[in-house]
Amino acid sequence: MKQRKPVVKIVPVSQQVDIASHAKEILSGLGEDPTRDGLLKTPERYEKAMRFLTSGYQADVDKLINGALFDVDYDEMVVVKDIEFFSMCEHHMLPFYGKAHVAYIPNGKVVGLSKIPRIIDVFARRLQVQERMTQEIAHTLMDVLQPRGVGVIVEARHFCMMMRGVEKQHSSTATSSMLGDFRNKETRHEFLSLVRHSSLHD
Repeated sequence: MKQRKPVVKIVPVSQQVDIASHAKEILSGLGEDPTRDGLLKTPERYEKAMRFLTSGYQADVDKLINGALFDVDYDEMVVVKDIEFFSMCEHHMLPFYGKAHVAYIPNGKVVGLSKIPRIIDVFARRLQVQERMTQEIAHTLMDVLQPRGVGVIVEARHFCMMMRGVEKQHSSTATSSMLGDFRNKETRHEFLSLVRHSSLHD
């Protein structure tokens, strides 16, 4: 049996880079005093936060799935929607956040439902653009599950548009990736209808 290639390239953390010291220089460059009480521990906190917010670079999807693929005689659409995520724009390193909606049509196997949000976090916790993140989620699920098709829709608000630039607080961006059977018009329409349907919390 041919071994499947890892779906995510794992980038090792460089222990040579002292993010905190660079953060201290940035504070000084902004005209702040990094030695004052309120900022004294900020560089270390910033490094810790950035390590967490970009932890997707060290994620291994194969280990994350951990064998949670199950043989099931089910060939209808599986939809997990309203999955909250937070990411960071690679252009300005400002946050963008929103919800992802994921669907797939099994081809003999289903994945544990909690694994889908975890896969989303792998890609959200990187410096990203929404378009690429949407495709990465879809292609990873396609590779892991080998389903008949995968559909992913991501809706997000971007702080690089809200806090700076055009400063539009109420605009949102939607992206999608449709693979396999989801390129079929009827299947895509069913997915979109299920996403638009009122949620359990409405």
